[in-house]
Amino acid sequence: MIGATGEQLGVMKLAPACQKAREAGLDLVLVAENATPPVCRIQDFGKLVYEQKKKLKDQKKNSAAQKTKEIKFRLHIDTNDYGVKIKHAKEFLADGNKLRVTLMFKGREMAHQEMGFELINRVIEDLKEDCVVDSPAKLFGKNIQISFNPKGNH
Repeated sequence: MIGATGEQLGVMKLAPACQKAREAGLDLVLVAENATPPVCRIQDFGKLVYEQKKKLKDQKKNSAAQKTKEIKFRLHIDTNDYGVKIKHAKEFLADGNKLRVTLMFKGREMAHQEMGFELINRVIEDLKEDCVVDSPAKLFGKNIQISFNPKGNH
């Protein structure tokens, strides 16, 4: 058993341990139940719960969940539109987000999949300073998808 100020009180039965906790005006908290014998501590249980919640909240705040942003392209995209989409992609990656690029085919464009993969390779070339390819380009139905991770998080 551990006292309120952190001193060792030795091995005790439950009744005397509860009595000591009551005298101190605190709670008897089981700290390590798998230890032999189990370790208890005299402390304020409400304060313990509060500190655990606060610690969990801080951990969540520090590990901001990475979002996945998506940019969609079409096979016949104008150079200015392409430039704007690449600029947005670089901004997403700079913010620490993952990026998914989708190239959509429509109708007979499916007959020219090699042109689609050329466009995807151009995107990879334009973004290679800012990111790392997470998963290679794959054809899913009428779409080609590729995922990128920001450069610092691979």
